[in-house]
Amino acid sequence: MRRNCFSATRATVVMAIVMLMSCVSARAQRDEWPSFLPSEAQPDGTKYLPAPPDTMSLDFMRDFYYYQWGKSMRQTERGKQAADDADQSPMALCRQFSEAFGMTIDSINTPELYRMIELLDSDCGYATRKAKRFYQRKRPYVQFNETTSVPSAEETHRRSGSYPSGHSSTGWGIALVLAEINPERQEEILKRGYEIGESRIIAGYHYKSDVEIARLAGSASIARLHADEGFQRQLKAAKKEFLRLQKNKKN
Repeated sequence: MRRNCFSATRATVVMAIVMLMSCVSARAQRDEWPSFLPSEAQPDGTKYLPAPPDTMSLDFMRDFYYYQWGKSMRQTERGKQAADDADQSPMALCRQFSEAFGMTIDSINTPELYRMIELLDSDCGYATRKAKRFYQRKRPYVQFNETTSVPSAEETHRRSGSYPSGHSSTGWGIALVLAEINPERQEEILKRGYEIGESRIIAGYHYKSDVEIARLAGSASIARLHADEGFQRQLKAAKKEFLRLQKNKKN
């Protein structure tokens, strides 16, 4: 009887430890990729986005044309920018948008703007997740067994879906919000967000249609976020910070 009780107690302890480790792991994952919304709260791309072009269609020929164009750009200055745009860490995104925004964005001098970009980095990427998994479109460099301008990321991206482009959705979604915060620089900001998507074609990770449809997903994500109280608070804080810094700059 004592042995049975001991076994039951040990099993309970083991189960408790496993559950605790699972909770810690889940918490660590959330902390690593902070967002306004859980991914399941984002609009489901499989319900409103069309399927990617069939490989026998004229639309795919257009995709192939732009894939060849992208390869021709890799050794140019624009190609170097495309390789740099592959980094979508919050720090990199802040750097990529700073010139267009007309102000250096970083975690020290603009913490509210930085926090906004950090959260949007996840949310806009989440907006493409369901469609990526559903369609599982091969990336162009995988389809044609070629290399990219960012070879270090090829293996980790090889089995993930190409359609829609998460980078493009994120770049466009962030551009929409930054243009709302700083409307005087809206054209420059939107142009930069557009370029981040085009960079994915140049780098060889996405087709043109992956990028174009991703901008719809990014726009849908931002529309959804405007109904979220957490986003509204952060947007208000970011606008307030920007206006204060602009006033100080003029003085």
